[in-house]
Amino acid sequence: MEKTSSKKPLAPIQEFIKTESFSGILLLFSAVLALIVANSPLSDWYVQLFQAKLTIGFESGNISKPLILWINDGLMAIFFLLIGLEIKREIKYGELSTVQSALLPIIAAFGGAVVPGLIFYGFNAGTEFMDGWAIAIATDIAFALGILALLGSRVPVWAKVFLTAVAVVDDLIAVVVIALFYTSKISLTALAVSGGAILVLMIMNWANIRSIALYLFVGLILWVAVLKSGVHATIAGVVLGFMIPASPHKNREGLLDTIENGVKLFRNSLNTPDKEDDETALHYLEEGIEKLESPLHKLEHKLHPLVAYFIMPVFAFANAGVALSAEQTVIAFSSTLTLGIIFGLFLGKQIGIMLSVWISSKLGIVKLPDSDKVWTIFYGIACLTGVGFTMSLFIGGLAFTNQEFIEYSKVGIFVGSLLSGLLGYFFLRSKLRPVE
Repeated sequence: MEKTSSKKPLAPIQEFIKTESFSGILLLFSAVLALIVANSPLSDWYVQLFQAKLTIGFESGNISKPLILWINDGLMAIFFLLIGLEIKREIKYGELSTVQSALLPIIAAFGGAVVPGLIFYGFNAGTEFMDGWAIAIATDIAFALGILALLGSRVPVWAKVFLTAVAVVDDLIAVVVIALFYTSKISLTALAVSGGAILVLMIMNWANIRSIALYLFVGLILWVAVLKSGVHATIAGVVLGFMIPASPHKNREGLLDTIENGVKLFRNSLNTPDKEDDETALHYLEEGIEKLESPLHKLEHKLHPLVAYFIMPVFAFANAGVALSAEQTVIAFSSTLTLGIIFGLFLGKQIGIMLSVWISSKLGIVKLPDSDKVWTIFYGIACLTGVGFTMSLFIGGLAFTNQEFIEYSKVGIFVGSLLSGLLGYFFLRSKLRPVE
């Protein structure tokens, strides 16, 4: 008799954490590789590669942009589509689905966004660097969860779920900030087309249309329109994510009947050598299970590996390369732009999250997890949220056109993220013991 596997299927949140954890390690490799290449004899090739023009379309209408913008506006729109799906899932079924469970990560995320912004403002008020105020509010969930994964059983599951929920709210804040503050000159015609595409998506959602291909087709029209409108194109990804149906199929009874028919046929086929019965049974099972799964879960499941193992590493390699001599490094560290980002990420996140959680718990607004190490774990997580990296790099690229400012911001992001990650890792490692 064959032994059945004792492994349980992963819940969506556990699967998410597992994927993001390995992605964080891959991101680190991509970033280090970019830094090495940018400071080697290959530096000219590195710059020319991402500035090379790529044209897609026809003579009558096409989009021509440097490769770096195809990555930042195109591939990152898929990343933001995944963010939209994750936020919607968390709001409907996850840690943000009830007021009670949502309050703690929401309050923590807002505290972790406001204080870093204020610290950056303190360093740069009245200067030409103020456009970069949002760089320090971001959190790179892949890196943060990747560091937690290195700690193994020391960290309880609730801590990983809490960090994920905080990062999801953080992403939502970043999306709103990008839409409101990093939008260029508006084209009303393109904006009207965007509005029409959104209306079509809303009607499709209301009518419970479940064809992912149809949503992606309308989403592509939305992306082009938003790209031409002046609003950052990645916002199209988030909007599309929110429009994908998250509810299971309405006719669940009928689908369960289909699955049961498949199971019965499969059992009957065990006593006969007829392969046609096997194929018919599998067809029933596949059809029932495939339709039972919500379009949101289906698309999220397909996009996660693409984003985690390809899009984010490519983005990191394309954006993390900064060539700095010893003299330029000294100049960068004397810049209030660099210092504002470092202190915002490293100190601002810690102060903002710990203070907001402490105040809200003392006022009885939130209920803390039942653990004797709760404040130790919260502090370690607060440190890890200071790993801004990819989201901070993304916002930095939107904030500045001056290449020197972009280089300074990258130095601040690297140092602030590195300090935050190291402190969070070694603090939690020294305070928590592995579970046997």
